[in-house]
Amino acid sequence: MRILVIGGGGREHAIALALSRDPSVTALACAPGNAGTAALAENYGVDVAKPADVVKLATEWQADLVVFGPETPLVAGASDAVRAAGIACFGPSRAAARIEGSKAFAKDVMLAAGVPTAHSEVVDNPAKLDAALTHFGPTWVVKDDGLAAGKGVLVTSDFDAARAHALKLLDGGHPVLLESFLDGPEASLFCLVDGTAVVPLLPAQDFKRVGDDDAGPNTGGMGAYAPLPWAPEGLVDEVVRTIVQPTVDELARRGTPFSGLLYAGLALTSSGPQVIEFNCRFGDPETQAVLALLNTPLASLFNAVANGTLAEQPPLEWESGAAVTVVVAAEGYPGRPRVDDVIQGSDGQGVLHSGTRRREDGAVLSAGGRVLSVVATGEDLAAAREAAYQRVSGVHLPGSHYRTDIALRAVRGEITVPTD
Repeated sequence: MRILVIGGGGREHAIALALSRDPSVTALACAPGNAGTAALAENYGVDVAKPADVVKLATEWQADLVVFGPETPLVAGASDAVRAAGIACFGPSRAAARIEGSKAFAKDVMLAAGVPTAHSEVVDNPAKLDAALTHFGPTWVVKDDGLAAGKGVLVTSDFDAARAHALKLLDGGHPVLLESFLDGPEASLFCLVDGTAVVPLLPAQDFKRVGDDDAGPNTGGMGAYAPLPWAPEGLVDEVVRTIVQPTVDELARRGTPFSGLLYAGLALTSSGPQVIEFNCRFGDPETQAVLALLNTPLASLFNAVANGTLAEQPPLEWESGAAVTVVVAAEGYPGRPRVDDVIQGSDGQGVLHSGTRRREDGAVLSAGGRVLSVVATGEDLAAAREAAYQRVSGVHLPGSHYRTDIALRAVRGEITVPTD
């Protein structure tokens, strides 16, 4: 099977690595890829936001299956264009990808499906903002209604800060979603979906804030771990039953069946799991941890989703133990990152590339905000965490930074799910 992976981050490196270990994969390509995927696959430069360019590459390369990593091409309709060209595809249609592309649409779907989520209100006019803000608080959750790469959310107890963030979004032409604050720890659950059937992967937790102890602004994600030793028994089954399957059924009822990876971002509240957001693709950096533990061949799963035969697949097989991912970010991230610095140790064990490129002399340079994802597994979460940070110590990038507390509270047993 010839598989083309669309994207160029750590998520795509993790996907390409898993696919490269699958004997059914005869050829592998990434577009645009990075310096890390180049060791596993053929890299091709392409503007992933242009469906015609994606189709042209998939056709010329004679791909049997196209796997989409990021959300931008999906929201732009690239998967529809690939399918129209007669090529199998892992990734939802443009209509179904609205579950991430428009938070207001996602809320409407959840309301119709009876899915538990935070109370919300959409504001598209600055004149209506102050009145709307009074309906929320004392902790305000202010979100960009559209795609924002994980950086469009502000959670604050400061009314003026909430108002300023909302006005900035509105001034940029972006509608704002205000939400009530949900208590409890957060979790991510990835589910393979073929339009009707749902197969969950391991639950994970990611770390959005840039600094230790959740200090500083939101990022695209600074680390993750899987599974969750503190999760209540039966959590995954409950989330599939009360959240994911009803959402999938509602999308199908609307004539926009979801086929691909549906990511439920959850708050495990005192009244049960509630949806913070849905994404229409694998999350980054949770993917790097989750796929490190998956033993089932990934290509067979992607192919089953694309062909609507997911329900016929045998139960997933997982490595015992845990996995931890630590993101190494460039100086300046999540603002304007410093780039073009030489990275030492980028070829180390467990080092996945996100924002990198290779210079003509062979040196690997930083080329983005989140530069590397360093992954390790262990017999338990403590062992995986220790191994991950040991590997991080072998990476050197001038001015870089990373969180030192990924999975620490979980190892210490400090995370609990509130009860009524």
